[in-house]
Amino acid sequence: MTPARRTPNDAHGLLSEGDVNFTPERAAFAADFVTGPTRELLAEDAEVFLHQSLSTPCLNALSGAEGAWITDLEGRRYLDFHGNNVHQTGFAHPDIVAAVKRQLDELSFCTRRYTCEPAVALAKRLRDCAPAGLTRVLFAPGGTSAIGMALKLARVATGRFKFVSMWDAFHGASLDAISVGGEAVFRKNIGPLLPGCEHVPPPEPHGCPFRCGASCTLACADYIDYVLGKEGDVAAVIAETVRCTPFIPPKDYWQRVRAACDRHGALLILDEIPVGLGRTGRMFACEHYGIVPDMLVLGKGLGGGIMPLAALLAKEELNVAAHTALGHYTHEKNPVACAAGLATLEVIEKENLAARAEELGALALIRMRELAVKHPLITEIRGLGLLMGLVLRRADGSPALEEAERVMYACLRRGLN
Repeated sequence: MTPARRTPNDAHGLLSEGDVNFTPERAAFAADFVTGPTRELLAEDAEVFLHQSLSTPCLNALSGAEGAWITDLEGRRYLDFHGNNVHQTGFAHPDIVAAVKRQLDELSFCTRRYTCEPAVALAKRLRDCAPAGLTRVLFAPGGTSAIGMALKLARVATGRFKFVSMWDAFHGASLDAISVGGEAVFRKNIGPLLPGCEHVPPPEPHGCPFRCGASCTLACADYIDYVLGKEGDVAAVIAETVRCTPFIPPKDYWQRVRAACDRHGALLILDEIPVGLGRTGRMFACEHYGIVPDMLVLGKGLGGGIMPLAALLAKEELNVAAHTALGHYTHEKNPVACAAGLATLEVIEKENLAARAEELGALALIRMRELAVKHPLITEIRGLGLLMGLVLRRADGSPALEEAERVMYACLRRGLN
């Protein structure tokens, strides 16, 4: 069988999040910015790893990551505005590094069917700081796995198998996660996905099928109510509280969706893997909307940017799956990962990082508005804490995809990732 191969002609449809591996801008950046030992290491990387969009072949090679900065192999430093959403506390925070080292000396692994003090302590700490009612916790080695656990629990708890999710959403790259996800770069040409996954438009006024115009009228929230009523047997609505690109829903959006779920007997699962833990100016993004989901999924920064760790938080009444294995992952209660998670929560609280994100985010919005006055390509500014974005559109209203990619590589050349 001849494998499917992507060509540069596919690039336009794959400019979804970040760069793709074969665009002309990427090639130009590599030609004049990546040299010497870096080029050799990238060639070795490309030789041994399976190639995939948004990953291998890699953009550059790192030799250091500390605080808000990353350093490449050639000694150039970049202020990291991306960080794969793992650096709420900054890279290599000394308190988290010390906690990991201590735990390695005390207990480095906890086999299944046993528990350990760091795992219990982290679960209790998450329960205590989570929105009221989310009292049960389950750990996983990554966010995608935690999403899978949430989907399974929703099916067990409701006896239903259908899900309603959103176009343009990202919940992970596994087959179940891309089934409820909504990005072509992950779903295209993969074949049959999980049955029972219905998609609805996100709360994004631009390109909205309900013709909202400049601001969301909540017709998309009413449509979720309509779909839930027509289907009649949906297990859960699963969505990102706020998209990390970002889409920031209106204040009443989640109130209306929460009410629709309650009305039709569907659970509400909120994915805060990239945006939770203080990034939006609150510990959890759902706190901005005054609602509590039935399940909340956390990850990425939970391990302090050092250890892979995710968590599913659920209401007490969903503790109904003792007869089956929702996750049962080898590293479910890994003591080193849990020590990193516990130290991360302590740093966020001790350094008041959620309030810091709110303060810096407000200042950043002022600066971005100043930029918009100078650059007509900037048509909209979005921000919630330190979750920020600029919308670039051409004079005819079309998305400025190529211009956005040029901006990205110009930022890299100037030390901003």
